[in-house]
Amino acid sequence: MAEDLYINAGSKTEKYQTLLPQLKNLLAGEDDLIANLANVSAALKETFRFFWVGFYLVKGEELVLGPFQGPIACTRIRKGRGVCGTAWDRAETLVVPDVDAFPGHIACSSLSRSEIVVPLKREDGEVWGVLDIDSDDLGSFDKTDARFLEEMIKML
Repeated sequence: MAEDLYINAGSKTEKYQTLLPQLKNLLAGEDDLIANLANVSAALKETFRFFWVGFYLVKGEELVLGPFQGPIACTRIRKGRGVCGTAWDRAETLVVPDVDAFPGHIACSSLSRSEIVVPLKREDGEVWGVLDIDSDDLGSFDKTDARFLEEMIKML
């Protein structure tokens, strides 16, 4: 498959509906995790123009920075700390409309205003990483993002 990405100019839902099958094709046949995480990060960043998109991978009792698109980021996050560590600890997607209102938010960038974090889970429910997306606008994420991103990460 050519590594071109078609970006739908429609609604958020239409953008996700256009992106999902493209990601499925892009990931098909590639078994390298880092390559796949890098392409998913790039595809999300290009499609939605999010401020920051990336992955953190569980290594012991920390999340360690993985492939991402955007400005430099925090390298390590402890379990239960910040939005990413809390999503990992709870094993659930967190939608944060205003990061300044989230207790213990880790400000990797002062430009980040809202955030969504989706845990990556094995079949047994164990979290092996998180998808972290930041916006420089308040209230950028909602149930639509959660639903489509949760569907997307099942492809990994």
